[in-house]
Order: sequence, then C-alpha cells, then structure tokens
Amino acid sequence: GPEGRRVAQRLLIIYALFSVFWSLFDQTGSTWVLQAIKMDRTILGYELLPSQIQAVNPFLIIVLIPFFTYVIYPFMARFFAVTSTRKMCMGMLLAATPFLVSGWIENQLEQGLQPHIGWQLAAYLLLTIAEVMLVVTCMEFSYTQAPKRMKSLVMALFYLSISAGNLFTALVNHFIQNADGTSRLAGASYHLFFAALMGVAAAIFTVYMYFYKETHILQQEIKTSK
Repeated sequence: GPEGRRVAQRLLIIYALFSVFWSLFDQTGSTWVLQAIKMDRTILGYELLPSQIQAVNPFLIIVLIPFFTYVIYPFMARFFAVTSTRKMCMGMLLAATPFLVSGWIENQLEQGLQPHIGWQLAAYLLLTIAEVMLVVTCMEFSYTQAPKRMKSLVMALFYLSISAGNLFTALVNHFIQNADGTSRLAGASYHLFFAALMGVAAAIFTVYMYFYKETHILQQEIKTSK
C-alpha cells in the first residue's frame, strides 16, 4: 500500500548513503592490498602475503559481534539509549577513520618510509567496528521497518547498495584518471578523498536519521496445532 511505498522510499535514501560505506569497505580487496605490498609485513618472524591481510576482517567480525552485544552496548546503555539509529550513525561516522589511517600510511610510503603492517591492521579494526555497528544493525533495522510483503524486496535493495558502492568507486577511478594514465588523486590524497566523502555521507545520514520516523513491523508468527 501507500505506507509501504513510503517506507521503501525512506529506506532507499538510507541505502544510497550506505553505498558510500561499501565504496570504502570493498577497497580492502584492491587499494589496501596494493598498499600492503610496500609495507613491512613481518609479524613474529613470518612475512604475510599482501592479500592475506584481508583475513583479519572475518576473524574480527566473529570476535566483535558478541563483544559489542554483551559488553560495549550494555556499557553504552548506562549513559544513553542505544537505539538502532544511534548505532548506525556512530558506525557511519567511524567508517571515515580507517581511510585517515590508510592516508597516513600512504604519506609515509611517499616519503620513502616502510611502515609496519600493524598500522593497516589498526585500520581494519576501525573498519570492522564500523561494519558491526552499521551493517549488522542496518539489516535488523531494515527488517523491522519493511511491511511484511516487502521484507524480501527491501533486503534485496540493501544488498544492491553493495553493488552501487563498487560502481561508485569505479566511476571515481574513471573520472580522476588523466589522459596520460596518471591520477588526479595520487597517493595519500586518494585515501583522504574517500575519508572526506564518508564524513560528508555520515553527516547527511545523521541529520536524515534524526528526522526519520521509525515503524516496527515484524513478521507475524505462524502458530500450528497438532
């Protein structure tokens, strides 16, 4: 009905801003791997391959989800109400910080230095914390906001935001390329551009969610009798 369409339209705006996060997140498999090639990747005498660093993300997800559920969120609840909206806003704001770290790393590399891979692991930690607060919460939030007949469609649109984020990165890389193959945003400036972009998206997201009127539509339980 009309109310369902209005809810879907409001969620689409959230997903459009959410796609900026995916634009940053999926660069862990591209930009960050290329950066890791130039870094000191030795940990406890073992040299990691550049692409192996990505494995820290799923490991951190497994650790951080229960840690936030049973420790961080209850602690935060002592000071303010920990709503889905607030968790997502904090996640969006935090998502800009990993690219500040990667921008600093790139600056060190440009100066001929070789920073340790621990700095990139710190960026992964920040990015994964943002993912826990943002992605997990947004999936739950989307399910509660959508009418029963639109829950599958809304979740499909949520996953479409991932593709939109990758498309946006591709467009950025296309438009910043000079005719001679060089980039208008070379080195640290490339990372700082995405950090600034995430900051702007987070600010717009926070203002939008402040005025967002939540609904809570849960799937009806199906009772069966013997």
